[in-house]
Amino acid sequence: MKLIAITTVFILGLASVMAQTNPQKKMNEFETATLGSGCFWCTEAFFLRVKGIESVVSGYSGGKVKNPTYREVTTGLTGHAEVIQIKFDPTVITYAEVLEIFWNTHDPTTLNKQGADEGTQYRSAVFYHNDAQKKTAEEYKTQLSKSGVFKNPIVTEITAFKEFYPAEDYHQNYYALNPNQGYCQYVIRPKIEKFNKQYASKLKK
Repeated sequence: MKLIAITTVFILGLASVMAQTNPQKKMNEFETATLGSGCFWCTEAFFLRVKGIESVVSGYSGGKVKNPTYREVTTGLTGHAEVIQIKFDPTVITYAEVLEIFWNTHDPTTLNKQGADEGTQYRSAVFYHNDAQKKTAEEYKTQLSKSGVFKNPIVTEITAFKEFYPAEDYHQNYYALNPNQGYCQYVIRPKIEKFNKQYASKLKK
């Protein structure tokens, strides 16, 4: 992962809205985002640390098979991407800020590939839930492309959300529950350490 200095204010000219989370807030007052940026173990670990993120579930979206298993998705034949679906409080973190973290924590210029993980299931993808999310994502991608932050073209797909299938239980909160596992130690941990430094002001206490 190459962490780069992109900010929501720089890209979209949007002001951050940072209010305190209301513990009485109901889930139906939160917004939903569904994002794919490679292995969901990594992506989940990032967003679970961020203020305003109320829940993160790893799963599968964008495919043609109902209720796919992890084994089926890894073949690349179901068409699904590994994704996380998050519930977030828009009075604490905006959708644009969610996208900032998304684009800043993976390489959106490599088609169907993140690091050593290859296949369509690891593609960079935004599955928008409404017209406002679509507009924000498309404008952000356009401005990010023009900024020259990335040397190569951004290949992130932006498509309408259709379905989300939660991954098997053992995939949920994987990094926190398996810190000594090899992939967690040598792949995820260094990324988390960089993330914690760059986003220190946005982390939950």
